[in-house]
Amino acid sequence: MTSSQLVILFESAIACLFKYFDFKGNESQSPFIFPFKRAKIRKAKITSCIMVNNSSESERLRRWRLVLGGGDADGIGCQAGAGGMAGEGGVELSTQDRAMDGALTALYDSDRSGGLGSSSPKVARWLGDIRTYFPTSVVRLMQQDALERLNLRQMLMEPEMLSAIEPDVGLVANLLSLSHVMPGKTKETARIVVRKVVEELQRKLEQPTRQAVMGSLNRAIRNRRPRHTEIDWHRTIRANLRHYQPEYRTIIPETRIGYGRKRSSLRDIILCVDQSGSMATSVVYASIFSAVLASLPAVKTKLVVFDTAIVDLTDMLQDPVEVLFGVQLGGGTDINRALEYCQGLVRQPQDTIMVLISDLYEGGNQEKMRQRIAAIAASGVQFITLLALNDEGTPFYDRTNAAFMASLGIPAFGCTPDLFPDLMAAAIQHQDIGQWAGDRDLVISNK
Repeated sequence: MTSSQLVILFESAIACLFKYFDFKGNESQSPFIFPFKRAKIRKAKITSCIMVNNSSESERLRRWRLVLGGGDADGIGCQAGAGGMAGEGGVELSTQDRAMDGALTALYDSDRSGGLGSSSPKVARWLGDIRTYFPTSVVRLMQQDALERLNLRQMLMEPEMLSAIEPDVGLVANLLSLSHVMPGKTKETARIVVRKVVEELQRKLEQPTRQAVMGSLNRAIRNRRPRHTEIDWHRTIRANLRHYQPEYRTIIPETRIGYGRKRSSLRDIILCVDQSGSMATSVVYASIFSAVLASLPAVKTKLVVFDTAIVDLTDMLQDPVEVLFGVQLGGGTDINRALEYCQGLVRQPQDTIMVLISDLYEGGNQEKMRQRIAAIAASGVQFITLLALNDEGTPFYDRTNAAFMASLGIPAFGCTPDLFPDLMAAAIQHQDIGQWAGDRDLVISNK
């Protein structure tokens, strides 16, 4: 069989594999089991992100050479030496290709090549290499794979490593989980990394949140002395049509009609966030959103995090980095106890939005938790359950507890950070949150 025929066969096989494995190389609910290493599947995905749009035979062979890692046993008979030429297909790997191949091999073929091992200098060099040869989105994927495949968490405790890593939300979650055992010097570096990610996310999320929440005025109440930003122009124009000035082709607004706004906080928002290990990225986003909401005069925001203990971080919301380092990821979960505390924070139930961010796996008294949820909802509090607040897709959660909430009319669904500002605006306006989520194709737990 020629090299070209082998490439076609490989491409057909990998197309089938991608139907049954997700982006992380996890096996989906397929009745078939393919004799193909998950590392190879992940490697193929990584490689596909960096390939040029070229369907020539040499480019296809080059791609599969990078995926399969070289060696006679990998099937295409091509190896890149100093000259870069070998094998029947005449595949040439450039100097950059060989560096990319080395980075991929160190991670995905570590059992064969010796990999990165536990050498901090070697890992630091590898991190520098992948940032040189791969785009940022691919770097983040490879960093996450390195954490999972090579158990590099211990190395995150070294400042040299942190300065070499491309920061993202996943890295922040890992740093927070290690913060209580970090040496002082490393924690200083970790704060710099966390602050960089937080500031980037704030720039992205603050303005949409501010616009969505501040735009949710009480439009049922009108006033005759509105500020410029509160003028209802359609009603104002209709009320002043008799003052139209033909020579100027304009209307003199003798009477101004505006939207009303309560002078006190429009709503109380209580975010009750599960800080168990499985909710790590949700904690990061919840902390940032809480800090943004706390800066808005129209709402009064409180942030409570919990595992088996409860920490009220409301007084720290002016600095989301301090909030994050006040979190202790990991441990058990006592949702009932956390809700009991949050219930005591409610001042005016009809004007309160309580958002529980949790996968609903209760480690405490489940029956009392359900009774408390029912009592809070019956009191008039607008209760929303987010099974996750991140971009990681449908989360794992306790379906029986989610179904119980659904029976009370409490929607439970996963929400992405991009949609969270609109969710808060909809809640402030007393919209049907279940319908809101359904309109956006968010998976809602059913009865």
